[in-house]
Amino acid sequence: MTALPKPDMIFTHESDLDGLVAGVLLQRLAQKLFGVKVPLAAYNYTAWKQRALTERCAWVTDFNLEPRLDKPNWVIIDHHTTDFVPKQAIAIHDLKKSAGLLCYELCRPHGMATPALDRLVRLNNIADLFLEEDPDFALALDYANLVKSYQFWNLHTLLDGEIERLLDHPLLEVIAVKRRIEDPIGLNWSRSKITQITPGVGYVDTIIGNVNLIVHQLLEQQSTPYTILVTLFRKANNVFIASLRSRNGEALKVAALIQGGGHPNAAGATLPRSVQSEADAIEYLRKVLNPTARKETQINNLGSLFAELDRVGK
Repeated sequence: MTALPKPDMIFTHESDLDGLVAGVLLQRLAQKLFGVKVPLAAYNYTAWKQRALTERCAWVTDFNLEPRLDKPNWVIIDHHTTDFVPKQAIAIHDLKKSAGLLCYELCRPHGMATPALDRLVRLNNIADLFLEEDPDFALALDYANLVKSYQFWNLHTLLDGEIERLLDHPLLEVIAVKRRIEDPIGLNWSRSKITQITPGVGYVDTIIGNVNLIVHQLLEQQSTPYTILVTLFRKANNVFIASLRSRNGEALKVAALIQGGGHPNAAGATLPRSVQSEADAIEYLRKVLNPTARKETQINNLGSLFAELDRVGK
């Protein structure tokens, strides 16, 4: 195996359990190899794309392998779909494994495996790859929903970075009760609260329950005419996150139009700060995702540019 360079920073995805598990494991691995605690930074997709990459050496996990990461002494551990083959960076890539599992496999040869981590990494892998045939699928989703409900850094701080403490954590009881009681109610409510964004994309209003599972059931049961379903989540800083789900690999393509990323059937994006309400978000998505609206916007932008050039010329 190729020797890993000492990183100045470790980057991970902040929006799910996979990013938390993978990031913490890489931080532990760096400390094991180099005797220092390397800083861990977590970003959503939009913030990550906007961040300047100035580090001499960095490890990146649970973010798509892309040309701008192809730098000497950079390491990318990921499982998202990509056609890019790096020439300078070290890439560890496998579509069939979660980022957490890939990072754990790097830790194992250094004596860092434990029964607790074995179990947590397995549950994370089931949830992140959405292995619905696995007998622990419902439990795995409960673990994943901990990060969705309580947020990356809140959980990291609560656990003092000891992710093993998530196992059988009392908060899981809260998630399990919500799943049993809220999910069926939420599914029935959302079934009649779907709004067209484009002929192929529908916005699903949600009020209670596990949003990812509700949307999955709507798609699986073909309860709507839309092949891609979008939900919205408002963060504490009033920034809106759009989550896109599909069953035919189209979610990622649509997410890319709003500067997002993710998996073919599970992707997301952070909406502009000008979006201050759900109504704003729906209107924004309609403008960006409808081909006619995009064309009109481009024409208007060109018209404004030519007008400004004409004004300056005079």
